[in-house]
Amino acid sequence: MERLETKLEIADGIAILTLYRPDKLNAFTGRMMHEIIAAFDETDANDDVKVVIMTGAGRAYCAGADLSAGAQTFDYDSRSEDAGGDTPQSSPVRADGSVDYTHEAVRDGGGRCTLRIFESLKPVIGAINGPAVGIGVTMQLPMDIRIASTNAKFGFVFARRGIVPEACSSWFLPRLVGISRAMEWCATGRVFGAQEALEGGLVRQVVEPDELMPTAIALAREIVDNTAPVSVALTRQMLWRMLGADHPMEAHKIDSRAIYARGRQGDAKEGVMSFLEKRPAVYPDKVSTDMPDFVPWWAERPYE
Repeated sequence: MERLETKLEIADGIAILTLYRPDKLNAFTGRMMHEIIAAFDETDANDDVKVVIMTGAGRAYCAGADLSAGAQTFDYDSRSEDAGGDTPQSSPVRADGSVDYTHEAVRDGGGRCTLRIFESLKPVIGAINGPAVGIGVTMQLPMDIRIASTNAKFGFVFARRGIVPEACSSWFLPRLVGISRAMEWCATGRVFGAQEALEGGLVRQVVEPDELMPTAIALAREIVDNTAPVSVALTRQMLWRMLGADHPMEAHKIDSRAIYARGRQGDAKEGVMSFLEKRPAVYPDKVSTDMPDFVPWWAERPYE
């Protein structure tokens, strides 16, 4: 799809996905959602991409949902477009006035975006350059590492807008920062600075604005230059998906399958020999073709 609200640049193993509505503080729209999803489809399919960095253009990361529809912003029934923002859909309201909550038109656009980031086969680094509120912060939660500029501000402002946290954040946020901190931020709806985000565990590091992208790229380069892409892709799925496991035996099952499968592939042989021969590794396996045959081990979850 033509990119109008995002930019995707790929070079030297790193994809930089930039939210690109600087005149609107990169406010989130249905089109932006579709462009983000399409970008992750592209980076997953491209073996030249080893890491994805997400950032915002201008002085904001993302100011939240575009509120230009005014009072109708979150009332999808009163709008001619679906939650995705570009395709008219039939109404989920039945003839008797009840709502079919399994209808696609009910789905939260932010959640569709974060679910796609969650599914990414490449690690995702957030370079948070400025204010990030609402969906601007919840879309960050499935990213693997977040680095913030001192100019960054965060806010789970939903209760102050008469709505609730979205984008699967009721699953992600307590796992990242703990239930107490998550509830405090969501119940107050206050906007807080980068230092509080760091202390709460929302971000890994806070740096000066001119150091943000160099810091994110240096971290991405550490991954690109030293690790096997298939191992990183598999590890990412293992770590995230084990968050919901009910017993360590579930992790043992997947660890065992993964070690066995990887040990039979070229990457493991190259990893050992390059170490013994004291040379840089050149990993032969590709994410697009060489993921172990037991992947996916999880059941796909439909919206219903």
